[in-house]
Amino acid sequence: MVGAMVDGRGWTATAEAVSDTVTADETREAQIARMRQGGHRRVLHVRIGGVPVALLSRTGLIDRMLHDAPTVRRSGGPPWLVFDANGHALSMAATDPAFRDALEQADIVHADGGVIVAASRLIGGGHTIPDRSATTDVYIDSLVACAARGLRIYLLGGKPGVAEACARRSLDLAPGLNIVGVRDGYFSEAEEASVVAEINAAQADVVWVGLGKPKEQAFCLRRREELSCGWLVTCGGLFNYLTGDYPRAPRWMQRTGLEWAHRLATNPRHLLWRYLTTNPHALWLIATRTERARP
Repeated sequence: MVGAMVDGRGWTATAEAVSDTVTADETREAQIARMRQGGHRRVLHVRIGGVPVALLSRTGLIDRMLHDAPTVRRSGGPPWLVFDANGHALSMAATDPAFRDALEQADIVHADGGVIVAASRLIGGGHTIPDRSATTDVYIDSLVACAARGLRIYLLGGKPGVAEACARRSLDLAPGLNIVGVRDGYFSEAEEASVVAEINAAQADVVWVGLGKPKEQAFCLRRREELSCGWLVTCGGLFNYLTGDYPRAPRWMQRTGLEWAHRLATNPRHLLWRYLTTNPHALWLIATRTERARP
């Protein structure tokens, strides 16, 4: 499917700024080399279950996106990779070397799962993750501020028509949101060059990539050097949650870390085996591969 363009409408408001951490005095090649060597993270991470996870609240993550994504795009540097960590990711990182390497090269790995936040409380030393930054909540909570700041948003992934429906729903939630393009996730690796060209032509600040683990992380890492956006944010089934195709758990289940149980109850055919195998594995990894904070 050819990517579609969605026009935003005018909107004015204010959003809290954060300190500038992006500079243009380093060449793109030098930035890429530094990222490959692992000396690229600009926020403190802790290692939980063998995976680095940022000490960022949901609000803090959104603030970084609002400020840093357009700054990175304008600087001409490679986009930041913003991935998520939950129990599934911990288990996959321990068994899939390519996925583990992708997480290690990410600029920010945020705590999508409640179990990650709970595990951080065991570390001590003031290195507790403030709250869960569930990807769907990060997206929804950022929309009005993105509209206010004029951030350019691109939606990539889902079945044909899902990204478009998500764009329409997003505009309902935040009139004036500047969605500069959408495209479904049904493309081959041979077609990726055209996808990259469409994203670059759209001059997106933030690209939400909903291709599912580990495909979305692999795509971001593989095409990072060719893309000229600001942030690449992996988001799994986000678009389907916005459109209502996937039901979200009640608020009390989200607050108490039981959203996984709601997902299992509503989609046992696809999730039962995954949860039976990855949840115990993730708990074992948390118990044996959790370390103290590091920069």
